[in-house]
Amino acid sequence: MTRVIVIGGSGHVGTYLVPRLVGAGFEVVNVARGQREAYQPNAAWSQVETVTLDREAEDRAGTFGAKISDLRPDIVIDMICFTLPSAQLLVDALRGRVEHFLHTGTIWVHGPSVAVPTPETVARRPFGEYGTQKAAIEAYLMHEAQRNAFPATIVHPGHIVGPGWAPLNPAGHFDPAVFSTLAQGQELVLPNFGLETVHHVHADDVAQMFMKAIGNWSMAIGESFHTVSSQAVTLRGYAEAVSSWFGHEAKLSYLPWEQWKQAHSAEIVEQTYDHIAHSPNCSIDKAKRHLDYQPRYTSFEAVREAVDWLIGKGIVKTG
Repeated sequence: MTRVIVIGGSGHVGTYLVPRLVGAGFEVVNVARGQREAYQPNAAWSQVETVTLDREAEDRAGTFGAKISDLRPDIVIDMICFTLPSAQLLVDALRGRVEHFLHTGTIWVHGPSVAVPTPETVARRPFGEYGTQKAAIEAYLMHEAQRNAFPATIVHPGHIVGPGWAPLNPAGHFDPAVFSTLAQGQELVLPNFGLETVHHVHADDVAQMFMKAIGNWSMAIGESFHTVSSQAVTLRGYAEAVSSWFGHEAKLSYLPWEQWKQAHSAEIVEQTYDHIAHSPNCSIDKAKRHLDYQPRYTSFEAVREAVDWLIGKGIVKTG
């Protein structure tokens, strides 16, 4: 039986990926820092071995890669690698020992959009610590795959959505109160003209991409794939769609960025700036051609499922 180690398998994507792996007949080991349960219950978890490791501490000691190698993986799926040194330590330990290594990247390796939809082949222009580190990891893994035959594949998700957590909202940040504002028919103020874009993906569609990459090994090795819904959405269009779910026409107004940010906390300003400065709009043509990736959810369908969960928990108020 093929043995798959999922590093960080209890998170958003792992909630859907681990049951998919078990259902496909893989022997699955979830490596996690703590004992947090997946966001959605599934009987498949009873067949999963969990190993507790603190990656940051193990990386500092230089032992994380060796401990993953000691688990005897055939396939490794790394959900939580954020720095180049961490990636290098893991690859060095797994070189010659795994059939397939799959890394979770981000569409933010691209930096700001230019010609859209953005294909995987364009030159990287990342900004910010997260995007810059992920671009460096991608470059390293692609070099190792193409020059040294390390069997790496990179999956680049967009803004991951699903029941159990607050999605990126139509103002470009994560405060669920924005959904309450729209549900109650109140006015929402957007930055600029609300024409910047965001590109969501349901966590289960990210899980689907990992399964497609594993199942199409020869097409996936040495490649990176955008993992998003079929279309990005504008902030304005997003707000209008959410309002329509509650029988309202969106009441929207707009302020220039410098004025808009004065009315919000530093945390919200940082989140919104990161998203609108990137304004991602990514192509999935490559993944569709080579891996038969077919996202089940549109951006709006994925967000609607998450918002319904927030309503059920009393986090989003509809009246």
